[in-house]
Amino acid sequence: MSKRVAKQINSFKYKGEPIRITLGTLILTCLCILLIIMATFTQITLKHPYLPLDTLTYLSQDVSEYDIIHHFITSYKYIPQTPVVFFIVALMGRKFGILSILGYIALGMFFPVFALGGGVNYLFEYGFGYILAFIPAIFFAGTLLKGRTDFLRICLIALIGVAIIHLLGVLYMLFVATLRHASMDLVMSWIVSQSGIQVIYDIFFSVLGIYLGRQARKLLWIIMC
Repeated sequence: MSKRVAKQINSFKYKGEPIRITLGTLILTCLCILLIIMATFTQITLKHPYLPLDTLTYLSQDVSEYDIIHHFITSYKYIPQTPVVFFIVALMGRKFGILSILGYIALGMFFPVFALGGGVNYLFEYGFGYILAFIPAIFFAGTLLKGRTDFLRICLIALIGVAIIHLLGVLYMLFVATLRHASMDLVMSWIVSQSGIQVIYDIFFSVLGIYLGRQARKLLWIIMC
């Protein structure tokens, strides 16, 4: 490895060297938008243990060990949009990460690229706040990623970033529910579906997304220099 390449790697790793605006980075930003769209319509089936409300009653019954094990395991359909967003900001940085989200939102105003469709009326959908919340989450994550990126820092970025997305998403959901005069039962069901076990998975996979994004960014930065 030449001294110039070694110097570039060190500069990238420790000083957060920004990616320059070129035709290549703009094309890559468009690919990132496509990646967000693909993640929006991708479902991963995950299984995890849980304790239902009838746990004590069920255990008192005469059931087999096989039935007991499967009774306390449930499947969850996970949409990996949030970790993909953190992968993008780790790969492209704050500026291009926000540009990718703005491009995704702009497309959604004309085409059905959101989970439940698209169009201007989607602004009043319960889940639109989570999409808007990607912007401040990316700003926060992109700012911290300019410094060192050890494992603990990555975990902290994922934890706070995901918290920002879900907090703002829930607040926007309550705002839309107020406009619609929706019942609290409906609102709570939406909150549970959007910010229930999803939060745990978002944090875990976002840590992975940030790590993979930083590794890919090192290679990308060297290639584009």
